[in-house]
Amino acid sequence: MASDNEKTMKIVTNLDRSGIEAKLAEVRAHAQSKNLPELASLFNGVEGMPRAQFEQRVTNALKWLADKPEHNGITAQLEMVELNLRNL
Repeated sequence: MASDNEKTMKIVTNLDRSGIEAKLAEVRAHAQSKNLPELASLFNGVEGMPRAQFEQRVTNALKWLADKPEHNGITAQLEMVELNLRNL
């Protein structure tokens, strides 16, 4: 089981635009499934969005999650996206 978690948390730094958009779609779906509509709404319509808007939405989401340790999995996914924004 521990190895499954390690694979999940592997840091990827070579996501392109489609990979970033796909990851944000996963985050949106996860947030919806956890009944976090305000978080999910940050990632509606991100497809084709300019880099600055991606950065702002990811930053806002990370701030929103800062005091919610029960959602560390979502935070980790967004931190990975943040590392990849330079690839846009």
